[in-house]
Amino acid sequence: MNENVIYEAQDLHKRYGSRVALNGVSFAVTTGKLVGLLGPNGSGKTTLLKISAGLLTANGGCVLIDGQEPGVYTKSITSYLPDRMALPTEMRAADAVDLYADFYTDFDAAKARAMLADLHIEARNRIGAMSKGTQEKMQLCLTMSRSARLYLLDEPLGGVDPAARDYILQTILRNYHEDAALVLSTHLIGDIERALDEVIFLQEGSVLRQVGVDALREETGHSVDEYFREVYKC
Repeated sequence: MNENVIYEAQDLHKRYGSRVALNGVSFAVTTGKLVGLLGPNGSGKTTLLKISAGLLTANGGCVLIDGQEPGVYTKSITSYLPDRMALPTEMRAADAVDLYADFYTDFDAAKARAMLADLHIEARNRIGAMSKGTQEKMQLCLTMSRSARLYLLDEPLGGVDPAARDYILQTILRNYHEDAALVLSTHLIGDIERALDEVIFLQEGSVLRQVGVDALREETGHSVDEYFREVYKC
């Protein structure tokens, strides 16, 4: 195995009853790469990330993070942003920072507080009283305040207003380092593609292709967003 591979899937399968969510997914992501996980709704992106985070169990094949299947060790080096709020809504922002500081040895509480302040999220604010977009901003600040080796972000820009997207993108880039890999799923490709090194396209639970962004542009003459719209058009 390439020693720079930090995250890979090998013939991964997942079913929900009779519905196939993942059908033989295989790929490899190396350190130092920022990778877009792209595909239409229902293509398997969230399922893949949940299996990788240890929240779901595959029906076949495996995910390996630093050579190990999801478990205690992989969670210690993986910072995962779910697609919805995962913290108790009665918590205040300050409580969430304290929880992460207690739970993760690689968490930088000062960095998290500074990012929350930049986004005008006050420590006393309760999660349940925040808008969906503010909740997502808070969760992203917590996620990116870890010094992880792998970041898995599920729709980090989904509920964020356009005015905050540049800040969120810069937050991701500033806090992601070259010894780590970052994989994010998004539908807002135009906002993020300038930062991507590679893309993995999923279609109906399978990998359509994995390709470098520059190579894709040279091959097709299109941006990633244009290529996506052509491949997945109705």
